[in-house]
Amino acid sequence: MTQLDRSVAPAIRQLEHFSILQPELHRMKNGMPLYVLSAGNEDVIRFDLLVRSGQLDQSQPLQAVFTNRMLREGTVRMTSGEIAERLDYYGAWLDLSSSVNCGFVTLYTLTKHLDRTMEIVAGLVKESVFPEEQFRIICDINRQQFLVNNRRVDVLARKQLNRSLFGTSHPLGRYAELEDYERIQVEALKDFYHRHYHSGNCSMYVSGKVTPEVVRCIERHWGEAPWGNCTAEKVERTWDIVKDARKRVHVEKEDALQSSLRMGGFSLDRKHPDYLKLRVLVTLFGGYFGSRLMSNIREDKGYTYGIGAGLVSYPGTSLLVVSTEAANEYMESVITEVYHEMDRLRQDKVPAEELEMVRNYMLGDMCRSYEGAFSLSDAWIFIETAGLKPDFFDASLAAIREVTSDELLSLAQRYFCKENLIEVVAGKKV
Repeated sequence: MTQLDRSVAPAIRQLEHFSILQPELHRMKNGMPLYVLSAGNEDVIRFDLLVRSGQLDQSQPLQAVFTNRMLREGTVRMTSGEIAERLDYYGAWLDLSSSVNCGFVTLYTLTKHLDRTMEIVAGLVKESVFPEEQFRIICDINRQQFLVNNRRVDVLARKQLNRSLFGTSHPLGRYAELEDYERIQVEALKDFYHRHYHSGNCSMYVSGKVTPEVVRCIERHWGEAPWGNCTAEKVERTWDIVKDARKRVHVEKEDALQSSLRMGGFSLDRKHPDYLKLRVLVTLFGGYFGSRLMSNIREDKGYTYGIGAGLVSYPGTSLLVVSTEAANEYMESVITEVYHEMDRLRQDKVPAEELEMVRNYMLGDMCRSYEGAFSLSDAWIFIETAGLKPDFFDASLAAIREVTSDELLSLAQRYFCKENLIEVVAGKKV
């Protein structure tokens, strides 16, 4: 038997081919799209309902997220306790969440129980009654969570950065405050529900071991006829961005043992032709453990346990954001070193060996992200919610493979603009 020499690292091989399973579109009788991803051998199904309305569509803070959260709190046929008990009995797991532009209802269930669990979930979405008592309990729970989170310097810094970039009248800069938990009423949730939760504003994904019977089951519960208020018109709204004129914003927290730093500015939309190659540059700058920021500020200087940079995307724009936490006395030094690393990328070409390392990291991350049936659902849901074309993954792969050191230098000179970054520090002023 050949002995494995563990003192020698295995050879790095380039990814020669990458393909991602595309969903099959099944248009149901009522017009709703069902995207089918048949992959996997286990008798488990993941079902996702996307409601194409989120925080950008709400008329007051908390309206979208609370509407989504209240779906499981009672229907015309079942109480919240009965819903929880039935889902638990069938071994199913239900997740409700809300984003900037969508609401999500996600069900994991055994295939043999799909008909019964799908009946429950369809009832949650189509027949919610928003009981006042349950609503007040949820308000109280979330209010307490708000008070806890509002003591964390990372939360304070994150919120303030968006306020400073978008302005407090913009929904991306307007965060719920304590009084909003008192102001929100169940009627506001019912209004959001009736305007947005209907078959004309939803799409669905099913992944796992999907058989024709699974598709027929979903259509029985969701696609036979229109449901909800399909005549409701979605109003497209626009908001002005009012950027803070201050370069540095400090959020005081006198008892903080360390400070949280968020540096950010506007960057490219995902549809911009430079976006995918810029993402390689940002990964090299601060997007993985061996990045420039980690090597300098953590490994060399020891100012922090971790620091990162990334592109945070929103509809129509994205932000370049640098984030870390460090002792209060190190904040100025950390900021100085962040700008130093930006300058290095603007002035010097990235060495070929470093670029190759980032390439291999990003290609490996793509493979890990899309290796299972359920992660494929995440991938295609991302494509829909971001408004991207189906070739986005192929284009991402090509950008990672083809970007050169000369291109990275040019991108850094164009898009790493220190003057456009706002510095938010939350913690004790020193």
